[in-house]
Amino acid sequence: MKMYKVNVNGTMYEITVETCEASEVKSAPAAAPAAAPAPAAAPAGGKQVCSPMPGTILAVNVQNGQSVNEGDVLFILEAMKMENEIMAPCSGVVTVATSKGATVETGAVLATIA
Repeated sequence: MKMYKVNVNGTMYEITVETCEASEVKSAPAAAPAAAPAPAAAPAGGKQVCSPMPGTILAVNVQNGQSVNEGDVLFILEAMKMENEIMAPCSGVVTVATSKGATVETGAVLATIA
């Protein structure tokens, strides 16, 4: 046990912190993640379009096999009550890996452009 004195907004507090060995620390079992829909098979060597932040897909503006140009808006992602346009980083044929209404995390693959 270690004792510390802490000043919070001009008030002094004494706190005691218990130290323990790593073998004594028990973590709660991890919850099983929700099953995500299986993404479409991505073409080999394609450029992945990933989510820049967690959010919800409000609109999917492309379909599998559609040709897109660099800068075309592929998805509308709602994050923190703001709508964000996810644009094509390059030209090519798109393979969509998500759907409207899907909740995505940072780095989730939304599509692949080959």
